[in-house]
Amino acid sequence: MTDAARRWPLMGMGPDRTGRPQPRVGMLAFPGLTLIDLVGPQAVLNGPMRTHLLWKTTDPVESDSGISITPTMRFDDAPDRFDILFVPGGPGQAELFGDAETLDFLARQGAGADWVTSVCTGSLILGAAGLLDGYRAATHWAARDLLPLFGAEPVAERVVIDRNRITGGGVTAGIDFALTLLVHVFGEAVARTTQLLMEYDPAPPVHAGNVGAAGPEIAMAALAVLGPVAEMSMAALQARADRFEG
Repeated sequence: MTDAARRWPLMGMGPDRTGRPQPRVGMLAFPGLTLIDLVGPQAVLNGPMRTHLLWKTTDPVESDSGISITPTMRFDDAPDRFDILFVPGGPGQAELFGDAETLDFLARQGAGADWVTSVCTGSLILGAAGLLDGYRAATHWAARDLLPLFGAEPVAERVVIDRNRITGGGVTAGIDFALTLLVHVFGEAVARTTQLLMEYDPAPPVHAGNVGAAGPEIAMAALAVLGPVAEMSMAALQARADRFEG
């Protein structure tokens, strides 16, 4: 347990106030994930909750920015259920659309979790595991049109809650998602305390965090950067669809 996790009971708030064990969060850590998608929510949740980074092995996995992280638990060693299942996004998702082992693991865990959650294009991975059929969901703005392929209804919001599904928009929305989850699990006091501990008070020097604010020229420039990633994902989805039809 981290020092932050130990301090929470001393603050007079958090899980130990009720005598309940800390909720366990299973966080998928796959090669090619977007680093902030994972570490943003993990920084918020670790302390009030116990976070576990899950993958097939505990060998380091490289993120899309070249920084490697080390999973803390193998699929084979995971408990039957986590209280919260979380999936980040990232270009490595293209490999997961046809990865039966990972999708089956997520489907099993999602069936028993209190909350099934994602950030950015992690919602596409949840969808591929059959966990968003009939649910409203958020994702990265450039991937919203892909959500209906999995029976999900795309919503252009920062954080979307539909029953026990909480999905966040792109990348930095992971912090907002995680604070929202804290509100629902522990109440506003824990979420507000966490926000202050992180000094999460965004004041960007420019205002282009959504397509409307950015305008068409900047949106096209962003799409040019994302193009190869989108093409890989579409090709992987098509290959998956072809296998099912066959």
